[in-house]
Amino acid sequence: MTSVLFTHADVVTMDPAQPLLRDAFVSVDGPKITFVGTARPFGDYDREIDCTGRVLLPGLINAHTHLPMTLMRGYGGGHDLQDWLNHYIFPAEDRLDSRAVRAGTALALAELIASGCTCVNDMYYFCEDIVEEIVSAGLSANLNRAVTCFDPDVKPEDFSSCVEMRRLVERWHGYGDGQILVDASIHGEYTSFLNPGMWDYLARYAADHGLGMHVHVSETKSEHEECLARHGRTPIQELDRHGVFDVRAIAAHCVYTTSEDWAIMARKGVTCAHNPVSNLKLGSGVAPIPAMMAAGVNVALGTDGVSSNNSHDMFEEIKLAAILPCGVGRDPLAVTPLQALEMATVNGARALGRHTGMVSPGYMADLILVDFGRPSLIPCHDVVENLVYAARGGDVVMNMARGRVIYENGQFLTLDLEHIRREVEDYALPKLFG
Repeated sequence: MTSVLFTHADVVTMDPAQPLLRDAFVSVDGPKITFVGTARPFGDYDREIDCTGRVLLPGLINAHTHLPMTLMRGYGGGHDLQDWLNHYIFPAEDRLDSRAVRAGTALALAELIASGCTCVNDMYYFCEDIVEEIVSAGLSANLNRAVTCFDPDVKPEDFSSCVEMRRLVERWHGYGDGQILVDASIHGEYTSFLNPGMWDYLARYAADHGLGMHVHVSETKSEHEECLARHGRTPIQELDRHGVFDVRAIAAHCVYTTSEDWAIMARKGVTCAHNPVSNLKLGSGVAPIPAMMAAGVNVALGTDGVSSNNSHDMFEEIKLAAILPCGVGRDPLAVTPLQALEMATVNGARALGRHTGMVSPGYMADLILVDFGRPSLIPCHDVVENLVYAARGGDVVMNMARGRVIYENGQFLTLDLEHIRREVEDYALPKLFG
């Protein structure tokens, strides 16, 4: 196990007890943070990292994404969600295979690592291929085998997606001392309403095995209204009747959720995974985040798939999460900079059931360094203000995941970027697009 001491760091801890420490020291022993303070701790360390001119903060948490969809970056733009899915994305995904998925996943991980992400929550299929790429790259991940079902007669326990989910849980849940966690996933009400028994089965399975749940919810107006027409209830309300939210759960998007939905979410601890860039690009709308937070809903941040974003840069999501509600509500304090940063750190950790997202002793050593010597970060009157409104993923100069430095000064230490590029360009893209 390696020990590391960060010296002379300005630390944004996300700990309300000591939110910003100047010229501070942070020690890491193995995968955990062991000391945070302004006096140098006793002892020798395998490595010291001088953080002069840099800001240390928790690694960012992407609470909703679809990693292999990086291969479709920019494909089928200019269409609403349903048109885009049915005429562009689904046909391309039908041509995916294991090798293409691995290439797209590795490319996504490179982008995430270089822009400061240390943990992801991924919903997709080909999960065995995805998880092996994640383990190799060194990030932490919650993985979900998304279940869609248009067959009203199939038995859930025999359904291929459910079989794959069970296999994933048996092999990977808890792997690497918690590096990998597996959660259950219903893709959405609109992709499985013909077989509501599937919801019952997945809800029971998650509860019986201590798993979380990950669902797309009320992303578009049509999705929301069609659910109301079918059931007389919103997606949140209908899925809740089937026990879907009786476990730690993430509802992605929540653009058209209601105050009644928020009451359920707050009472049951359901997190909204807010995806502002994707929702705007697809013309889906703007989630009512300030009202949700006022109702007590935990809000985390995600990029969604790069195919509808077109970036995995969480700093872009943080900035938009901060400024979009202010403009919509004509209130400069609708979401504060600190609240936006919380969405990408402590709130994301809560959503994923992980002891990370804070620079504090005992927490996972998921840490990043941002270079505040960049022209766009000078001057610095307020560190959090600069992180939220001025920083970009390209300003990240170090990424430490679970106590291991996996990226530093532009160099990937766990990935072969040239090999990834060749696999994407020479195999995956021709496979999908000819």
